[in-house]
Amino acid sequence: MRVMTCYIVNDILKSALIALLLLLMLFNLFTLTDELKNLGKGSYDLADIFAFLALTSPGVCYELVPSSALLGALFALGEMGNQRELIAMRAAGMSIWAIIRAVLMAGVVLMFIAVVVGEFIAPLTESQAQLLKATAINQRVVLHARYGLWLRENDTFINVRKIEENGDLANVNIYTVANKTHLQSVKHAEKAIYFKDQQWKLKNVAQSDISLDKIKANVVSVQTWQSSIAPDLVKMAVVIPDNLSLVDLFHYIHFLQNNQQKSRSFELAFWGRIVNPFVTFVMLMVATPFVIGIKRGINVGGRIMIGIVIGLSFNILDQIAGHVGLIYDLNPFVVAVTPSVLLCFASVYALKKMVF
Repeated sequence: MRVMTCYIVNDILKSALIALLLLLMLFNLFTLTDELKNLGKGSYDLADIFAFLALTSPGVCYELVPSSALLGALFALGEMGNQRELIAMRAAGMSIWAIIRAVLMAGVVLMFIAVVVGEFIAPLTESQAQLLKATAINQRVVLHARYGLWLRENDTFINVRKIEENGDLANVNIYTVANKTHLQSVKHAEKAIYFKDQQWKLKNVAQSDISLDKIKANVVSVQTWQSSIAPDLVKMAVVIPDNLSLVDLFHYIHFLQNNQQKSRSFELAFWGRIVNPFVTFVMLMVATPFVIGIKRGINVGGRIMIGIVIGLSFNILDQIAGHVGLIYDLNPFVVAVTPSVLLCFASVYALKKMVF
């Protein structure tokens, strides 16, 4: 029995990893097509594009693990069904539930891979990819931090703590360094509004000019700030919920809540990140009744089509649930788990009907 279990697990893992590689190549091809539109902007060249693809690949892999598990299980179990291996296993005393348990054991391995990639690799490489792209295109240094956005323009460092829905900036700190050796001035503005070419209007500005022998402070209600940092760069560098790890999402949600900012999208991403590894199990459970109960002779293309239809349907349902939850301000946890729970119940019901 253990030999048959290991055989099923190994076959599913090999098929799932091949499916993951093929899907990753397909998605990277689409991304390459999009990125070629930015070729030549600033210093963004072909080498940067391929570096960007390499750095974003871990994040794409994390998102594709459930779909790869579904396709791998459909292919592997389908081939076993066509070769009458599943019939031989059942004749040898292996029950349907034992087959399902072996399939889910493969899911444990895939889930472990997804967690490692999604929590420890993808967030780091994704931030590096966005930094590389933003720096090359805009020729400015941009850095995401847990408590705001950092930008650099020559000897000036800008920290933006809040980006409002209309594109205005709030709680802005501007630090100017003289000769790369000492702090020359510190400026804090409650709000920054972009009003014409390379000019921002700062409101309620508190400025401190620092020299070797004294500090001069003054406050003005409105001040013009000349900067080549444009709103499109700030929008490009805004924090993306799906690119943060669970720990970073948790801290960022509390930061937003403490500053009376909207955090629903980040809460939804947080619970979605928790649920996502378990979606792999759901996809494997979905694949099992389709393969065990399907007639022999169904070709590989037919099984792949079944997997694509199921995967796309689930993703569409998940996306719709997320948007509905944000529009109607529903509980993020309920919104995140509902599609997976419904699909899990449907697969369990199909398995029970098949067995009994």
